[in-house]
Amino acid sequence: MRWTFLAGLVACLVSNIPLLARAQAPEAPARTESGEAGAAPEPAAPRTTVVRGKTPPPPESPERRDPTGAITVIDARERTGEARDTAELLVGSAGLAVQDSGGYGQSKSLVVRGAASNGVLVFLDGIPLNGAGGMADLSQIPAALVERFEVLRGGAGARYGSGGLGGAVNIITRAPGSHPRASGEVTYGSWDTVLGHVAATGPLLDGQAMLLVHAGRSDGDFAYELDELPAVDGNPLTSELRARNDARGGGALLRYRRRLPGGSRLDALAELSLEDRAIPGTVQNPQSSGNQELGRLALGLRWSGSLGMAGQGSARGFFRRDGLEVTGSLPGAGGAQRHSVGGVELEGRRPLGELHSLTVTVATSGEGVTEALDAQSASWWRASVMAMDELRLLGGAVSVVPSMRVERVGPYWLLSPKLGASVELGGGFSLRANGGQSHRAPSFLELYIRQGTLLPNPGLEPERALYADAAVSWRSGSSSSEEEGAPMWSATAGGFAAVYENLIAYELYPPLLARPYNFDAARVWGVELEGEARPLPWLAATTSYTWLRTENRYGDPRFFGKALPYRPRHKWVGRVRAGPDWLNARTEVLYQSSQLVNRTGSSRLPSRTLLSVGASSTFLHGPDLTLSVEVKNLLDVRAYDFTGFPLPGRAAYVTLGVALDRDASAPSTASASPAPEEPHAALASPP
Repeated sequence: MRWTFLAGLVACLVSNIPLLARAQAPEAPARTESGEAGAAPEPAAPRTTVVRGKTPPPPESPERRDPTGAITVIDARERTGEARDTAELLVGSAGLAVQDSGGYGQSKSLVVRGAASNGVLVFLDGIPLNGAGGMADLSQIPAALVERFEVLRGGAGARYGSGGLGGAVNIITRAPGSHPRASGEVTYGSWDTVLGHVAATGPLLDGQAMLLVHAGRSDGDFAYELDELPAVDGNPLTSELRARNDARGGGALLRYRRRLPGGSRLDALAELSLEDRAIPGTVQNPQSSGNQELGRLALGLRWSGSLGMAGQGSARGFFRRDGLEVTGSLPGAGGAQRHSVGGVELEGRRPLGELHSLTVTVATSGEGVTEALDAQSASWWRASVMAMDELRLLGGAVSVVPSMRVERVGPYWLLSPKLGASVELGGGFSLRANGGQSHRAPSFLELYIRQGTLLPNPGLEPERALYADAAVSWRSGSSSSEEEGAPMWSATAGGFAAVYENLIAYELYPPLLARPYNFDAARVWGVELEGEARPLPWLAATTSYTWLRTENRYGDPRFFGKALPYRPRHKWVGRVRAGPDWLNARTEVLYQSSQLVNRTGSSRLPSRTLLSVGASSTFLHGPDLTLSVEVKNLLDVRAYDFTGFPLPGRAAYVTLGVALDRDASAPSTASASPAPEEPHAALASPP
């Protein structure tokens, strides 16, 4: 029934795309932040590390939300035709590792600065995506939806609330444009993988709207090499087939934006996602049956604008409903789980002088989960108040930013302070530093819901992180020179340290069950390096390196002092793109060192080096036609990831994109994306 419903919805949406594209002629130019009339925004120069200067950033940009934070902005429009899901776009970011179950549609999550995936907040245009277990699955967000990512590394509790032990990631979706435009893309590749989407944007009802419909499927049955006796050196490898690794899914994204009298703006979002995937299991425990059906409906509404003499403000409301059902002969299978969360957030920012401002956020939300198998249910509410004071000294060259969030999450009171500072050193150099405390309240599953052999424990206490980081950045040129095509160079070098306390881990509960307890503690520290070079308009190179040390501080002598599992010590990514839109080539190299697979350090996954290459050509204009060819894992490295999941070997994909733009004067891009969003939809605090 779910897929019948999706097919009907897709057919209805597709039938309305031509009507949206022909809605009406382009409207008058939108007003800029200063209130002056201007043309529709040009595609911004892609940026990686945010480097701050004396000029205050635009309202609601990520650096305004956290003026001293370690922020990286990733422009997904540069990667059109290259990625199947958001995890492939994020894997190159410093301080971040992807835990991959292997193949299209299989679960993918993030580890940031050594914090577990349930300690990293993920948002979709400010709507929290972390599920009932505290983790966000990136496989459910196709790359077609994404315009850019805003990645904040380091404790995010003060600005974004419970759950941000290691950081926060906001996924900014494609924005509506001011002139009619229709586009589409279809991809075919290895393991009978087929992906596609169609989109239309343009004026509608005195505003701008964008509709995108997407779908995909993959058999996913790839070959891998298995060591049946890993404890024996020199044991021959056997070739096996990764069976029951198939997945299919689809959904839609609708965005609407309208300027209101007085210069304020209203943004609305509706997003639907449905997915059905097999559960192949690990190499050591393959599954002959078992499927997951997943669904998500997300709704958001936001007003932003001037509050007159009081400054600037915004009001946001959101709702998200997730569905999960596991079928087959698996422990705990058969129960449909539903997770719902919704809330409101009010934020105001008032200047207290030319170089001084105060931001206050008040938020509240409700959250609940039900498990149909055993008629289990649990719910709670959240409420928080956040205040951030930004004081700029010495003509704006020095910023001191203290902030504090007081939060009530169910039965827990959480206090998350932070102190940040940044200094503009001159010559393109800047320095920033942060220190503070963050928390993660236990999830519903850990507290209340039994799942198979995993028992809940309502006596759990919140996890806590004490963290500090510092970095120096250098950037040549200016934003104006970049728009004129002048060379641009940037580099950032920084270090971080954190102590994680009261970490929750499962322990055997006789006879055959497991229950979570607060008994783990860990220490992490490391170095992050980022660089970007654009010496010519047609040549760009980026690189990032992360050195991460982790140490288990749990008192058991079997574990004490050992590195944490699934935390690679070294990760390096280098990427080069050369050529104009009519013909360009690219290559990317990812190196990740070996990593432990258990707390005793007796077993580890080997290191891996993955090389990917590709080329694109926009060979026709009016309509624009772009052909892309991508080869992933060119050297056919047979690697493993999180908990023993094999990763796919060499894979090839061909993508054809088309874009039809009725405004002949609008700039043409190979990405066939609508005009970029103005900087108003940055990270939002989860109520």
